[in-house]
Amino acid sequence: MFLVTGATGGIGRRVVRSLRERGMPVRAFVRLLSRYSELEHRGAETFIGDLQVDRDIQKACQGVQYIVSAHGSDGNAFALDYHANIELIDRAKEQKVQHFVFISILGADRGYEDAPVFKAKRAVEKYLQASGINYTILRPAGLASNLLPLAERFRQTGLYLLVGDGKNRTSIVSTDDLAQIIVNSFMLPEARNRTFSVGGGEILQRQDVPHILGRIFNIEPIIINPPLLAVDGFRTVTGLFNPSLQKALGTFRTLLDNEFFCTREEITQLEEIYHLKMENLESFLRRYLAI
Repeated sequence: MFLVTGATGGIGRRVVRSLRERGMPVRAFVRLLSRYSELEHRGAETFIGDLQVDRDIQKACQGVQYIVSAHGSDGNAFALDYHANIELIDRAKEQKVQHFVFISILGADRGYEDAPVFKAKRAVEKYLQASGINYTILRPAGLASNLLPLAERFRQTGLYLLVGDGKNRTSIVSTDDLAQIIVNSFMLPEARNRTFSVGGGEILQRQDVPHILGRIFNIEPIIINPPLLAVDGFRTVTGLFNPSLQKALGTFRTLLDNEFFCTREEITQLEEIYHLKMENLESFLRRYLAI
């Protein structure tokens, strides 16, 4: 039995789909108010619970041999990115889980002190590596699926908000490719007890994205490029009435202020181990936008 957390998210939903297509039994950890009918239609067992409740995690892990931690934090890095994953690992040890795949983030090992998600992910990486459980840690760059709502807005307006330095490099990864890598990590000995950076088939600058969208929709993009100082000002004001949100925005600022890309060598290694060709961003968007 596979347990997938974050099963209704962009990554988790695709992982459940891939596992079910291979006939694998899947338990999908979902929230009560999430949309999980597709998962049930595909034959997954749904476990309705809350990852902030240790008892729910304990129940969800019963009888499980494999775990995929694919959930996000929803702004609460300590409770979800850190504590829920630590609890999952502890319960995995009790259940003698055979393999644990953890979705981290590219740059988790860089020591960003003002980014709660990065700090939480790195702490979980270290805990998993020391746990004695067979693991694969995947550190994806930006997910292509996260751009789909933005692409639809661009289709309607032609506007693209690009905050900060547009020349920063990125390796936006096809979320479908990432899901296949996750599933194949359970099958490939070469993936066991390894940590991989995961990027797309090309290295882009952030300013390339609106031009890709412009080609797809045959629209000349109107790029609005406020400086990072605008984010800093917003964080300062936010801190006056919501300190927790101000702290969470540190992760957002870190993502805007730094480069997150995989080297050619890292992508080549990934493609050789997982026997696939990483899709580029334009191909992914054209598939999903039916263009």
